[in-house]
Amino acid sequence: MFISLLPTIVTLYFFSSTAVHASPCVAFDVQWNLLAFGLDGKDWNAGPQNTWANGTVADITASGRPPFDGTNTTCFLSQYANAIYVTNGDKSSPSSIHIYDAAAKSWSKQTVTTGSFDPGSFNAILDHDTNVFYALSHGELFHLDMGLLKAANSSALQWVDVEKAPYSSDYEPVMALAQNHVFFLNVPGVPAGSADIYVIHYNYFQPEAQAFPTSNGVIPATHGQTASFFQNQGVQEAFAFIPDDCSATYVLNVETNTTQSLAGPSTKDAGATYFAGLTSLVQLDSTGVVSYLPFNPNDTSANAAATWNKVVSLANVAPPTNTTSTSTTSPPKVSVTGTSRAKATSSGNSNNAIAVVAPTGIIGGLVSAAMLACAAMLF
Repeated sequence: MFISLLPTIVTLYFFSSTAVHASPCVAFDVQWNLLAFGLDGKDWNAGPQNTWANGTVADITASGRPPFDGTNTTCFLSQYANAIYVTNGDKSSPSSIHIYDAAAKSWSKQTVTTGSFDPGSFNAILDHDTNVFYALSHGELFHLDMGLLKAANSSALQWVDVEKAPYSSDYEPVMALAQNHVFFLNVPGVPAGSADIYVIHYNYFQPEAQAFPTSNGVIPATHGQTASFFQNQGVQEAFAFIPDDCSATYVLNVETNTTQSLAGPSTKDAGATYFAGLTSLVQLDSTGVVSYLPFNPNDTSANAAATWNKVVSLANVAPPTNTTSTSTTSPPKVSVTGTSRAKATSSGNSNNAIAVVAPTGIIGGLVSAAMLACAAMLF
């Protein structure tokens, strides 16, 4: 009898100890409401920035949404379409792109053919004016034209191989978008504080790097994350760079080629993701905590004094899995970008995965109880 119960005990043990991964992401709509997808199993509209401390949060979970169980799920805002594009939102269909129509509050799933593009290992931005994804995968530059989709087409879209990038295939790209240019940071051989530039409208890698000096020190040559600040009208003109150690927040202005050095995130988490709106930079850490840094594009003094705050209204409806996250070591991954932020690795777990694991005490108690029950039956 004891032997016959062993499969049940083993099943119970492994069921209790297996991590259940989620991969949420955050974005803004064009009314600059903060949207959190896949957070605590639901989707939320936290409203505008002035309500995050004590406002109410709307549950916008709707049918057709992705399960948010993919590796490194990422949200992109298509500003002209008022649509959110979600990459790697469904581990069973990693090449598909899910589209959230923010006005209609509806979901659809766009089929995408990949060709030589690897949907399990890439880094991408979504260009503001053309609504085209540009992605770096294994040293090749690809693009994917989304048109102005706010709902999926019946015919598949296709990733197109544009050209080989001037970087080795093992470069972990740190990409950002501004002025319809792609900026590459932490490029081997490029001085700290400078960025390589790809001009989207001419399909052209500029031969010389551009320096972005700061008033104190220099932007470190290190891996990190980015997020591009939107404007009500027109293209992005600045983007944030956050090193994996979260030691500071650097805001690079591509109009003046200057950099502001601001407070680093309170949560030191190399697996955190970021998204920027008009007047804030938002961090989603690995435990599901959403925080933000206020930002004024016209007031450097206010930015220098700004501090990170939690989005309390989201924490009230979707409590984090734990209260702290202090990892400062970047896990193996392909880097990603902020405004248009897509990261994925084919061999690793999600950087921003929320692991829900039954505590060891509970597991031990369950196994002990099962063993006692078996012993009682035997004797």
